[in-house]
Amino acid sequence: MSNESIRSAFESGNGKAFIPFITCGDPDLETTKALVFALQDAGADIIELGVPFSDPTAEGPVIQGANLRALSGGVTTDAIFDMVAEIRSDVRIPLVFMTYGNIVYHYGIERFCERAEDVGISGLILPDTPYEEKDEFAPACARHGIAYVSLIAPTSAERVAMIAAEAQGFVYCVSSLGVTGTRDAITTDIDALVARVRAATDAPVAVGFGISTPEQAATMAAKSDGAIVGSALVKLVAEHGAAAAAPVAERARALAEAVHAL
Repeated sequence: MSNESIRSAFESGNGKAFIPFITCGDPDLETTKALVFALQDAGADIIELGVPFSDPTAEGPVIQGANLRALSGGVTTDAIFDMVAEIRSDVRIPLVFMTYGNIVYHYGIERFCERAEDVGISGLILPDTPYEEKDEFAPACARHGIAYVSLIAPTSAERVAMIAAEAQGFVYCVSSLGVTGTRDAITTDIDALVARVRAATDAPVAVGFGISTPEQAATMAAKSDGAIVGSALVKLVAEHGAAAAAPVAERARALAEAVHAL
């Protein structure tokens, strides 16, 4: 069911998906709820919900700061599950968790996946878990109907086909080396990377890391099946706090329109 809902989300946006990311609990869960609804209304096709972790190694300073603010405010994984359960019936689009293997492992992998299924989560992204360690998490995801979303980076090299062949939900193509964060330009040969992924799977391919403007989002979505935007939105949350829903929605609407216009 998770694969079907995610695939449908890509098809609904004129064949292209706009996927925003926010950190749960930044600055509090009431704001997170407001942001989810604002992003949905602004045209998001899928929303990535970050479950905060104390050592988010894949993140740049913007999302690191969001993790710190959320944890300092006392957010817990259980509270995030409860928040999702509360809003899920009013959210029409897929929700995907993005977090770290340590969070899932210490919560209990089976327990985490079971709870995720119960609250209606469609997918799970673990950016710190290499392909060779996915079998610790992917079987439990499969048992509970959750797509284990794989990341493919420019450094994946000869492993691209192997990773893509087992893709679920969608393939998260990392546009740039290093951590998350906005970039003035994306210089990776995305066309070649996406072509190699598509040769091994028919799962949708979305590009993330470094995308911040509507122009960048449109460029990356034109080369793939969708664009993922995180830091540019999380930065607005840092600036506006509990009043972030309106400015985030405004930015997200421009990004969504750029992606869907292709």
